[in-house]
Amino acid sequence: MSTTAFPVNPELSAIAIGYKNRDVDLIADAVLPRIYKGAKKFAYTKYNQADAYTVPSTRVGRKSEPTMVDFGGTLINDECVDWGLDDLVPNDEVQAWEASMRPASGGPVSPLAKSTSLLTGLIQLDREIRVANTVFAAGTYPGSQQATLSGTGQWSDFVNSNPLDALLAALDVPLFRPNTIVLGQAVWTKLRQHPKMVQAALGNNAGAGSISRQALADLLEIRNVLIGAGFVNTARKGQTPTMSRVWGKHCSLLYVSPDAADADQPTFGFTAQFGERIAGSIDEPKAGLRGGVRVRVGESVKEIVAAADVGYFFQNAIA
Repeated sequence: MSTTAFPVNPELSAIAIGYKNRDVDLIADAVLPRIYKGAKKFAYTKYNQADAYTVPSTRVGRKSEPTMVDFGGTLINDECVDWGLDDLVPNDEVQAWEASMRPASGGPVSPLAKSTSLLTGLIQLDREIRVANTVFAAGTYPGSQQATLSGTGQWSDFVNSNPLDALLAALDVPLFRPNTIVLGQAVWTKLRQHPKMVQAALGNNAGAGSISRQALADLLEIRNVLIGAGFVNTARKGQTPTMSRVWGKHCSLLYVSPDAADADQPTFGFTAQFGERIAGSIDEPKAGLRGGVRVRVGESVKEIVAAADVGYFFQNAIA
């Protein structure tokens, strides 16, 4: 059995199976959209909520001046953080691939390309975890804009719970009505089969069946239905893998608008990004007998929750 990271054996079928999360399973970029910045350091203003909703006297006397108002705001300075990983590919493996396993002869992709792909997958997964841990955290939201479900109130109880009522009521709480629902895959599996959801969406009195994402969007009158389906291994390196969903058994309702963030308008959050994701190689002549190539992948980003008060959080939506 080969012990190399990129086993090359011309006598075997040239099939490479690289396990990583599919792009469609990762939703971080949709939950906290990327906004490109021209420098690593950036600033944004957080305005007082009351200023836009407290109406002073607007009547103006014949010779008086209009009422003077003052809009308070806090300038927040922040900086993108570098996130990156390296992998060392021995020259032996690169040379073996070049000699006999190029795609023209039916072989697998270059070991350098495969390394880049796997590193990119880990960088994306790490970002997914950061975003999930922020969005699915009670501490992110105001106390009046969250609910912890338990027992018969959890949506996995098909007899006693009423998720449609709970969701519709929650959508009315934030000052900006959420346009996005974020669900862990396990929550979506239960929610789409809940009899009350099926009855409302399909008019099915038996309550049997399931609803689509579009049906949920239509029921709630929202734009985006985002399902976090990614997996992460929570076991220590070298131990038997323990796969868990990145997005847990929770649900968030958010107002997400990258256009609003660029226009100084409230949006739940965004991701400041400096430059593009990088991928490159560095020669490592001291590695092994024939040297190697260090493959590097990384990006400079910072996830920001700019207006938590345009969101609502259901913790432990299912058992």
